[in-house]
Amino acid sequence: MNEATVNPFGADAITAVCKHMNDDHPDDCLLIARGLGGRPEATSATMTGLDGDAAYYSAIVAGESVEIRVPWSRSITERRDVRIEVVAQYNAACEALGLPPRGEGEH
Repeated sequence: MNEATVNPFGADAITAVCKHMNDDHPDDCLLIARGLGGRPEATSATMTGLDGDAAYYSAIVAGESVEIRVPWSRSITERRDVRIEVVAQYNAACEALGLPPRGEGEH
């Protein structure tokens, strides 16, 4: 996101989304880091932030923390769209890695 652009998501929303992803979907964060973040060798990953253009992850690669930016498929401004975009990232990561995604109701 351009530094002059204001993040459409407040700190509370970002914290809540990251907590949910890291507490409930750590394997999904890792798949996204491996499949879309260009870090197939990552051993773990957490979501560290988001804005209207991307999600941000921190992955452990060869024992080092590496920051990863994974763009959304489109710019978003509504919190409800975050889930849609994260699920899209998950599905794209599964496809990139040749893994079957979970069913829609399992996210």
